[in-house]
Amino acid sequence: MSGLAFFAGTHVMAQDVDKLTEGAVAETYEGFMATPAADFFTISNLWILIAAGLVFIMHLGFSTVETGLTQSKNTVNILFKNVFIVCMGVLVYALWGFNAMYPGDFNGFFAAGSPIANAFADADVFANMTSEYADYTYWADFIFQAMFAATAATIVSGAVAERVKLSSFMIYATILVCFIYPITGSWEWGGGWLNNFGGGEKEFIDFAGSSLVHAFGGYAALAAVLLLGARKGKYVGGKIKPILGHSMPLATIGVFMLFFGWFGFNGGSVLSADPQAVSLVFVTTTLAGCAGGLGGMFTSWALLKKPDLSMGLNGILAGLVGITAGADTIAPWSAVLVGLIAGIIVVFSVLFFDKLKIDDPVGAISVHGICGNFGTIAVGIWGGGFFLSQLIGTVAVSAFAFICSFIIFGIVKAIMGVRVSEEEEFGGLDVGEHGQEAYPDFAGATKG
Repeated sequence: MSGLAFFAGTHVMAQDVDKLTEGAVAETYEGFMATPAADFFTISNLWILIAAGLVFIMHLGFSTVETGLTQSKNTVNILFKNVFIVCMGVLVYALWGFNAMYPGDFNGFFAAGSPIANAFADADVFANMTSEYADYTYWADFIFQAMFAATAATIVSGAVAERVKLSSFMIYATILVCFIYPITGSWEWGGGWLNNFGGGEKEFIDFAGSSLVHAFGGYAALAAVLLLGARKGKYVGGKIKPILGHSMPLATIGVFMLFFGWFGFNGGSVLSADPQAVSLVFVTTTLAGCAGGLGGMFTSWALLKKPDLSMGLNGILAGLVGITAGADTIAPWSAVLVGLIAGIIVVFSVLFFDKLKIDDPVGAISVHGICGNFGTIAVGIWGGGFFLSQLIGTVAVSAFAFICSFIIFGIVKAIMGVRVSEEEEFGGLDVGEHGQEAYPDFAGATKG
């Protein structure tokens, strides 16, 4: 069995051959397209492709959130990293990651990758639309999943912003996306040990990636931040000095772009155009995101004595991350509760890491790591999952991501260094690393 239809933890092994050939004999692609089942297949495949496009838009959201919440003198650098991550991520996923993440029969822990297929004979095209595959083509399968792959490195990008050396980060991100992300993905979505946990009766559930995407990126970011250190001037004399982002409009635009893309992130993970399932996922995703926003707003207002927009924005993202693992099984009002709790958690988490002098300019560790853990465990409370399996699964993914990231970033640090000079950090990475400014016509743009 290919294992490809395990994506997103749904275990939907596609439609039966009987359904696909209903009313006609379909032995070729053309023959299948003439059957009644082709209508549902075509609609489902189209929805997966649209969902892939929505997930792609999320990378624009990440870019603008990171840019808005950091200083203007580092804008070009942050945008460059995000452009690189998307381009690199898709290509290395095609070269190695896709077949490492969905290897079919393997030992449940690790599989070697290989390049995606370059073409199919007619018989193989038809074979990709049987019960051994899914309600979408091989190509739709790859492109949808490729859109997820770069997200892990994007999460790290925000956490290490404003002081990481560009070349070092590029090497680290490439290794992380190409080789490490597909391993934990295969544990559940590729039919690995988490998917078969407890003999399949107490299996781990992560519908669209609260742990396999978000917590993975969050804990990879935590390891990198610990090795990198805080920005200069962030923690002085035992006190926390806020380093304000230069554009809250950009940050807000980014969050709404991410919210919009999340409809593809979660909605596409249904892996078909099933009207009931897709509609429910849209509703639970939206309710959780909105509840998370309110949770972040009012919790930060109570603690900080002022309504903090950045906390409200991160609350929305926390709610979305929280519901991602159980968007298809958690009921709407339970989704509100999950999102609300995640929005509250993220505020306390951001303040907690600041007290530990762990400098995360955009709150990525808290939003994706901590709230990814919570969202996964929430499936064991409100989504019908087995609590212990959910706990074990999210801890395993998080620990593996942290350890691998620590090793990779540590090796890069030992060989070539991972931090820019103090002079370059003060002057801004835009000028120091790229020799260009994002806002050259505005006075003081490099002094933010």
